[in-house]
Amino acid sequence: MTVNEIISLARKEKRTVLTEIEAKQILQEAGISCTETKLAPTREQAVSLSNEIGYPVVLKVSSVDITHKSDAGGVKVNLKDQAAVETAYDEIMNSCRGQFPDANIEGISVQGMAKSGIEVIIGMTKDPSFGPVLMFGLGGVFVEVLKDVAFRIVPLEKSDANQMINEIQGKKLLEGYRGQDPADIPFLEDMLLKLSAFVDKTPEIKEIDMNPVFAYKEGAVVVDARIILDDE
Repeated sequence: MTVNEIISLARKEKRTVLTEIEAKQILQEAGISCTETKLAPTREQAVSLSNEIGYPVVLKVSSVDITHKSDAGGVKVNLKDQAAVETAYDEIMNSCRGQFPDANIEGISVQGMAKSGIEVIIGMTKDPSFGPVLMFGLGGVFVEVLKDVAFRIVPLEKSDANQMINEIQGKKLLEGYRGQDPADIPFLEDMLLKLSAFVDKTPEIKEIDMNPVFAYKEGAVVVDARIILDDE
């Protein structure tokens, strides 16, 4: 589906929160690399999609009513065969339905297990005075505890993207700290520029959260994404 079709569907269903699959479809339309993610409404389809994508896989609950999937027992990673997928599907459904009995659960999303990289976070929020503002920082504990992030107002120039990446305190980790592979800085800059261009022409979107993004020596990929629309 196109960006407009996804937004129209959400409007029709009177919701502002998009599913992870919808969010990734929109980001891919914007030219941003994401892990392939497909919806499995049943256990059998989860197995079929896992076989199609290739093991190991990750299963996540797909529900706009469940924001913190991991806390709800809604995420299972590194599933290596059909039996593991079947067990994980049942455990996710039982846990999420037990904790959120009124949630609308459309199924389980299936995606390939991305290789580990340097975790970064990229996002957008709307400031009441300045409009869309992009954010970049290290993911995981760095964003939760240290708030090590940089901000810039949309639209971004290439120099803005470069400055965002260079001014965070954890820049050394991106440069290859203690023998670790460095991150592909030009690729991350390009992701920021593509996101800037996209949000600049898509005023319907209120918030974008890509966390984590795995940055590699070559390239980077969005592993999880969340998009919230503006009220109509």
